[in-house]
Amino acid sequence: MSRLPARIVCLSTETVEVLYALGEADRIVGISGYTVIPPQARKEKPKVFAFTSGDLERILAVSPDLVLCFSDLQADIASALVRAGVPVHVFNQRSVDDILAMIETVGRLVGATGRASALVEELEGLIESTRKRAAANARRPRVYFEEWDDPAISGIRWVSELIDIAGGDDVFGELAACPAARDRILADPMEAARRAPDIIIGSWCGKRFRPEKVAARPGWANVPAVRNGRIHEIKSAVILSPGPVAIREGLPALAQCIAEWSKAAP
Repeated sequence: MSRLPARIVCLSTETVEVLYALGEADRIVGISGYTVIPPQARKEKPKVFAFTSGDLERILAVSPDLVLCFSDLQADIASALVRAGVPVHVFNQRSVDDILAMIETVGRLVGATGRASALVEELEGLIESTRKRAAANARRPRVYFEEWDDPAISGIRWVSELIDIAGGDDVFGELAACPAARDRILADPMEAARRAPDIIIGSWCGKRFRPEKVAARPGWANVPAVRNGRIHEIKSAVILSPGPVAIREGLPALAQCIAEWSKAAP
């Protein structure tokens, strides 16, 4: 008799993505309303919670034998579930290695260690091949990643690491280790301009990035990225979700922006 969890609720999109990738989607009985990857999950699975808010009873109604949560942002609902007698595992992946470790852990939880290892090997191969291609670039650009515009918030750790793998240097690398967005707010938004990024990547979580608004900021006209038209968007669902998609799609998108800059640079 299997003692593996058979009725799993995923309260963040990353674990949904992993369970689908491992061929274990049948175990999912509920998801967060913010789940976007894979797209079919939104059609196939009941939405039982938002991300930090919702009705505990909607989760309990699907009789989960395991709930997967993410970070301190879901500490309150995790605590409530524990008090209700539901097994809970809270992930807190903040780096590329953390993402790979999360995949391996999900694999162990559902008895799919071999498939999880294969997925990790695939992603590690993509990381290594991207790093090798980037090493052939003549120069490394200075990259400003903007997670939000008002207030200006710089990129989180896994994004900063992906920029490095893709061949760039994060101009706010010293802030990337701060897990909370509030700790990455730029006290002086002009500091981003003063650091003279060659490339600007926008990923305004939850709304469309407006490169023309960035270019029109007072005092930004002479920023190299603005002057040379190197302002790009990478969708937040691709780059700000600490799951396989950040490596499979976010990393190649970063690498393309950097490679194009490298080819055009004098």
